[in-house]
Amino acid sequence: MKNDRSIDLGLTGYEELFMSTEERLDAKKPKVEAIPLADLTPFRNHPFKVKEDEEMAQLMRSIADAGVLSPALARSLPDGGYELISGHRRLAACKALGMDTMPVIIRDLTDEEAVITMADSNLQREHILPSEKAFAYKMKYDALKHQGTSSQLGTKLRTDKLLAQNSSDSRNQIQRYIRLTNLIPDILKLVDEGKIALTPAVELSYLQPSEQEMLFSVMDSDEVTPSLSQARRLRRMSEAQTLTDDAVLQLLSEVKGNQVEYVKVPVDKLRSFFRPDTFVKQMTETLVKAMDFYNKYLARQRKDRDAR
Repeated sequence: MKNDRSIDLGLTGYEELFMSTEERLDAKKPKVEAIPLADLTPFRNHPFKVKEDEEMAQLMRSIADAGVLSPALARSLPDGGYELISGHRRLAACKALGMDTMPVIIRDLTDEEAVITMADSNLQREHILPSEKAFAYKMKYDALKHQGTSSQLGTKLRTDKLLAQNSSDSRNQIQRYIRLTNLIPDILKLVDEGKIALTPAVELSYLQPSEQEMLFSVMDSDEVTPSLSQARRLRRMSEAQTLTDDAVLQLLSEVKGNQVEYVKVPVDKLRSFFRPDTFVKQMTETLVKAMDFYNKYLARQRKDRDAR
């Protein structure tokens, strides 16, 4: 009976027989291709924001002057086109400049390899928001866990330890960042804006989403944020199922040790008392001096009244 199955004996292809070692190695190197921008799709659930800031303006000037110096990285999609793994800011800059293509290296990567590569390439950036780092670590953590990565000796390492091996953050710090993914978007935005520090934010991440919504409503209306001590108390009340609207209001109404209270006055209400070119700081200082003068006037009035 004839056997039509082909057997791969691992022999060198006909074309490779006449290649030098250098040519053979060069053939296996990833090639940079000019890919149409329309064929590039952003990475699914990409956690890093593309902001129109000074860094983007500098990148656009650089590309306009010298082109894209560092190729992006992508992988082929089953239905055609490419999924961008790194280079989202370069893609946005090229689109803004009206370019048609950009240099891209195409690699064959599994879902897990793509996530890990995407996270690693972006975590090296100089300016990263806490939310970006949080979701990047979470995505890489899940990918490594699904991949079942183990050490060369075959002993499986803790996934968070693997994350820390190639990061400037410690294992505990990475765990704190990953906790931030449990925050509702409104509170996470306050963390990105620097209005809530990382450690209090981690404590708040243990609150139920409905409790976080209730907390944010109070923070937004009263323009206050919890201290670390208050965040810990909120977490304990949540765990004890005693976290109510009244409890949140009472706790956040406490004056924190380093808190400076402000009185907000619309600037347009003050403009009529000052010259148009007066700065807000000057108006504030003048108001404080006026109140001090007024208090001294009242004190003299009381003194004169008592002397009669």
